Amino acid sequence: MPLLPPGPALVLLRLPQRVGSGDTVAVIGCGGVGNAAIAGASIAGARRVIAIDLDDGKLDAAERFGATDTVNSRGTDPVEAVRSLTGGHGADVVIDAVGRPETYRQGFYMRDLAGTLVQVGVPDPEMKIELPLIDLFGRGGALKSSWYGDCLPRRDFPVLIDLFLRGKLDLERFVSETVTLDDLETAFAKMRRGEVLRSVVSL
Repeated sequence: MPLLPPGPALVLLRLPQRVGSGDTVAVIGCGGVGNAAIAGASIAGARRVIAIDLDDGKLDAAERFGATDTVNSRGTDPVEAVRSLTGGHGADVVIDAVGRPETYRQGFYMRDLAGTLVQVGVPDPEMKIELPLIDLFGRGGALKSSWYGDCLPRRDFPVLIDLFLRGKLDLERFVSETVTLDDLETAFAKMRRGEVLRSVVSL
């Protein structure tokens, strides 16, 4: 059984607590954490899962994790795209797996008026965001963060193992390559360039 890193693992696990059956979920950023959110939304019974990224290759991968729709935000306004896909309403739940001011702002405006935005991507400590206070008041819903996936390993990892053993969670999809200790620097460089979801070190 491949080991899914705690961040993606717990995003996947705790997401069903925030997603109801029949909800529409939008995920911004389709790396390891974002794809875990997509898989978690699918397991939770989301009716529609919209994957948003700048890279067509990552969007193709997102479909394999359960995305029903994809949006390349390099040439498309993702807020307008999500609203178009949801009949003008916006998503019930938006996951920001990037953690930048621009993606948070997009997530804030692409959710339904009663929708929830969950920040999962870790921002740089120097980053700041400005939003009109009237929008914070008038749009309602909920703004949340999920630090390290809200991880309690002794509670949560057995659930992951159970999902894997029952065939509901394909962990192999998260592993892009297996590397040795000698390949670590190359693996980190690939991760920074966004070329892999996860590299597993074989000892």
